Amino acid sequence: MRFKGAGHMVIVALRILPFASHVYALDLDVNSQESIKNAGSTATYNMMTWYKENGTDNPGFISRSWWTGAALFLACLNYWHATNDTTYNEEVSIGMQHQGGAGGDYMPSWAVGIGNDDQMFWGLAAITAAEYKFPNRPSGDTWLTLAQGVFNDQKDPNGKGWDTTICGGGLRWQKELWQSGYTMKNAVSNGGFFMLAARLAWFTQEKGYATWAEKVWDWSTSVNLVNDTTWAVADSVRKGTGGPDGCSLPDNTRWTYNYGTYVSGAAYMYAYTNDTKWLDITNSLVDSIFTTFCLPEHGGVITDWTCEAVGQCYKDANGPLFKGLTVSWLADIALMIPSLKDKILAKLQISAEGAAKSCTGGNQNLCGNRWYGGYDEQNSMENAISGSQMMSAVMLKFLDSSSKPVSTATGGNGTSDPSAGTGQRSGPAPFAPITTADRAGAGILAVLFVGCMIGGVVFLFMDP
Repeated sequence: MRFKGAGHMVIVALRILPFASHVYALDLDVNSQESIKNAGSTATYNMMTWYKENGTDNPGFISRSWWTGAALFLACLNYWHATNDTTYNEEVSIGMQHQGGAGGDYMPSWAVGIGNDDQMFWGLAAITAAEYKFPNRPSGDTWLTLAQGVFNDQKDPNGKGWDTTICGGGLRWQKELWQSGYTMKNAVSNGGFFMLAARLAWFTQEKGYATWAEKVWDWSTSVNLVNDTTWAVADSVRKGTGGPDGCSLPDNTRWTYNYGTYVSGAAYMYAYTNDTKWLDITNSLVDSIFTTFCLPEHGGVITDWTCEAVGQCYKDANGPLFKGLTVSWLADIALMIPSLKDKILAKLQISAEGAAKSCTGGNQNLCGNRWYGGYDEQNSMENAISGSQMMSAVMLKFLDSSSKPVSTATGGNGTSDPSAGTGQRSGPAPFAPITTADRAGAGILAVLFVGCMIGGVVFLFMDP
């Protein structure tokens, strides 16, 4: 984290502190709440040492991959939800609202070349905040407004969203003609849109969102992005021949998060409709995730083997995030549908034990990419994010119905501007600039946090 004035001291402290306070391997007992909380605290602390944008005029912006900011904040939200530790909440709150932009739809002017999947992940972060009752900012857009803004933009063909000119429907991967993914309809964009629509239906209890979720699901199965017989989820289709509606046959590359988006959406549709159709779909996709990605040769640990097997996940800085997102969605599914909790928890515990053994790098509990075979020396921000997500997800064992994501019918805050993302907002654009007070407040919290930890380390090494 970078701050003015005393900032250099903070940076030095953050760089030195891991060596002083985290010198042992990440110890995890999946049957001990305290052990999981301690492991989660360590993993999340290491994750946040990578984040340096909160003291800037553009908090939440991560230049090498804009959507990584959404993944980072999702991990923080999941950590807070699982442990009640509020250490990072102010940073999350400031950054998430700021990246929403003036339109309230996560299309800020400074993020160039946004894909529909990039925008969608920020929308999922916003609806997650609403479902977890994360406090709204004192001014500006609510989390529900920001989620609705993304939905509104993505359903609108004029906003470069839902498009029927190729493959009869679906979202393009990228929004602009000059982008290489413009002709591609990929699973994560469409599965994410399906999930966002389903979660908005659950949260607001409004049928219009569920109607859109059904539409996206039906289209996805019609072009075999989701095979509703084998329950395989492909990566993408594009303009071409061999498939329906002038579309190519699907690219059958397998990624965990493609499956994760669709299974989460199905679970929320079941929660909203109570239709056993969606329960059956959820069960089938959960089983498909486990048989596809939790392989015996990896000890049953969840693995994005497409890139992990050859050590190439780090090359585009995206691959290491996928399984972390997926395990977080599986944990939420188990809260939404308690009958699936035991099945999901057993798999999460195996993966968490593997992840803990991989987070031993550099005598600092740095997390590698592979969650099997120990630390693989692939330390990165993305691996740290997924390591944090895994520790939060395995807290599922100790969470009950009181931790279930809420709706407006169960205590959720329904305050919003439903016209966000349409260009016809019902009030003035509520985008609030980052103030000196915001930066100073975040800086003070960080200084206090670092100072307390340094003080604890000094005390441990004092002579009796």
